[in-house]
Amino acid sequence: MKKELFPNAYSDKLFEQVYDYLLERIRRGEWKAHDKLPSVRVLAAEFEVHRLTVFKAYQLLKENNKVYVKDKSGYYVQPGSVLPPAVQQDPIVSAYVHESHLSEIHQVEAVYQFSKALLDPNLLPNRYFSEYVKKVFDLYPKVLGTYSTTQGDAELREALSRYFTDRYRFDLTKDEILITSGSQEAIDLIARVLVKPRDVVLLERPTYSPAIDVFRRQGASIIPIEITPDGYCLEQIEEMMQNHKPRLFYMNPTFHNPTGYTVPAEQRKRLVDLAAEYHCLLVEDDPCPDIYFGKAPPSPFFAYDTSGYVIYIRSFSKYISPGLSIAMVACRQGIMNYLIKAKSLSDNGTPLLNQKIFLHYFFSERMQQHMEKLRTALAIRKDIMEEELSGTGWQWRSPAGGFNLWIKLPESVLMDELLGKSMEQSITFVPGTICDPLRELNSWIRMSYSYLNEQQLREGLRRFVSLFRELFGE
Repeated sequence: MKKELFPNAYSDKLFEQVYDYLLERIRRGEWKAHDKLPSVRVLAAEFEVHRLTVFKAYQLLKENNKVYVKDKSGYYVQPGSVLPPAVQQDPIVSAYVHESHLSEIHQVEAVYQFSKALLDPNLLPNRYFSEYVKKVFDLYPKVLGTYSTTQGDAELREALSRYFTDRYRFDLTKDEILITSGSQEAIDLIARVLVKPRDVVLLERPTYSPAIDVFRRQGASIIPIEITPDGYCLEQIEEMMQNHKPRLFYMNPTFHNPTGYTVPAEQRKRLVDLAAEYHCLLVEDDPCPDIYFGKAPPSPFFAYDTSGYVIYIRSFSKYISPGLSIAMVACRQGIMNYLIKAKSLSDNGTPLLNQKIFLHYFFSERMQQHMEKLRTALAIRKDIMEEELSGTGWQWRSPAGGFNLWIKLPESVLMDELLGKSMEQSITFVPGTICDPLRELNSWIRMSYSYLNEQQLREGLRRFVSLFRELFGE
């Protein structure tokens, strides 16, 4: 009896359908590391396809390091290709090495949450914010009885168009802006619209953890691009674009999450040129450009783009109004049309009330003036974190902005033990492994200084350092 492949397969090429079928079974753990896979002859008979079809599927699995070959013996599962087994105990400690559990870490109730790259709510002008909520109901008395358009409130999009044109000289109209419910939705929409299984996607290493999950879910072949304090190696990127023809490069180049690095302006201009030359879209995620501690960062990649190869995600959730969860996507009309269609299938539009409140709150003179206070407060908290960790011997690069320290612990650290014991002590942090497309970086952690007040920072860090020394004696 013929075994069915994929009734809704993404490809009409039979060998790619066989490839997807085998890869999914490997990822689910039906075959373990070093298990022998069915022979070409057996699979060809099961699927009722030519043996060459199965052979081509196996060759593609081999090229992608999912299987290896033993001479005269057959194909075997490559270690690292299998997703982790069902969690048997704590879902974070047992499985974080293999899967991104950032959302699960955030859900852990802890006194000292160094895992949250989010602003302390007490740093926002909350009373002033409440005045604007009242103002919005006076200006738009029917706002609760009205849907937004799928693309977003026209008044807000027009204001954002003016704002970015004035600030960065963007060539941007309101029709090239889509309002989303946070940057996470924006990344998800872009992935669903632009990426299909086997498409090559470039991701920074390390990177924003949920982005890894989103692109993996789409079946993308991920190629990591190292980010350093000096930016990228453009020669490496050009080689990858030449040889692998990536669909897109997802990046967070300004106060990068988790490292805090910022890509210099000259690299931004050159990379936009490379994107146009090799037809690779650049997806620029920009969540906190206003949180700088000295000199303002370079203009976004989008400011250098004249060919439509940059998609700009600008979130306002981290430090303006997390409760409103407002972000925007800016791109040219061809891509925008598809993003709007995809959004209409998910929520048919970001809540109009949130958009109207954000419009009047963000563009107010009071909020724009408050940015300087936020920068000062976060710079002080960064200094406190660095001061408390100064005697540990751990390594990090002091960031020029953003919310995080990216810290190198001793190689001897047992990360699962450290994470588990920390949570028992009501302390959370982000293991570097979940920020790594290769699931390595075992001795790195991300600690955020933005969410706790100054006293909590000192207390929590002293507890964490004491716990570390108790566990590892360093």
